[in-house]
Amino acid sequence: MAELHLSARHRPSAADRPPEGERRFRLTVEFDGSAYCGWQRQENGPSVQQTLEEALLALTGERITVIGSSRTDAGVHARGLVAHFDSASRIPAEKFAFALNSVLPDDVRVRESAPAPEGFHARYSACGKVYRYRFWNARHACAIGRQYAAHVPLPMDTDRMAAAGEALVGTHDFAAFAASGSVARSTVRTIYRVQVQRRGDAVELLMLGDGFLYNMVRIAAGTLAEIGTGKRDAGCIPRALETGDRLQLGVTAPACGLTLEAALYEGEEEKALAYFED
Repeated sequence: MAELHLSARHRPSAADRPPEGERRFRLTVEFDGSAYCGWQRQENGPSVQQTLEEALLALTGERITVIGSSRTDAGVHARGLVAHFDSASRIPAEKFAFALNSVLPDDVRVRESAPAPEGFHARYSACGKVYRYRFWNARHACAIGRQYAAHVPLPMDTDRMAAAGEALVGTHDFAAFAASGSVARSTVRTIYRVQVQRRGDAVELLMLGDGFLYNMVRIAAGTLAEIGTGKRDAGCIPRALETGDRLQLGVTAPACGLTLEAALYEGEEEKALAYFED
């Protein structure tokens, strides 16, 4: 089990300060990603970033850029995406959540707003993330909650999945777990915890790491699902880590089952571990 120590690699500089006369605000954002093309503003559809920026324009009259801790894919959800923005508005920081929620659509909520610490940057100050992937493991798909889980009709051996998932823990080159199109400078990441649990017909995968590559959690989830249903042997994960061969791994699991539970910052070890059961 990798030792958990969340320490920021990015140190504040003059570029991290808001412009003269403005303040920096920190938001914790929850959203249902079903109707969005992802976090980042894009040409091909509405994004969560665009939705927040339009709400801020309506409130403040300012054209504000909102910086997020993660660039989630289309259809991916979040409970704890952290964002920041700079504004000259005199709205008290803790009241921004109420103000924004009065104009945001129902599928985007600001759970908390606060003054950002000196030098804070939602993306570059982040030390880690917790993701949850949820399968609905029953003969028939569910009607309620179907947009938050991927359906697997075959029986899943969660003990086998949990044992296989332990191979992901530690510092590895996760090149095999990166989808084509990834632009990461390095494919080395540290995974601190992997947990697989059954809750009735739901099977949940939790992953805590210092960072994740494009589609990394969904590839891990799809691979563990195939291991759990007997379609793939557990040795595929060590082989993929050693060789970097994507073909050793399973399919990329659907976006609907993935939720960003939390973006983590320096000193938030207890918050991170609270998601995991002993």
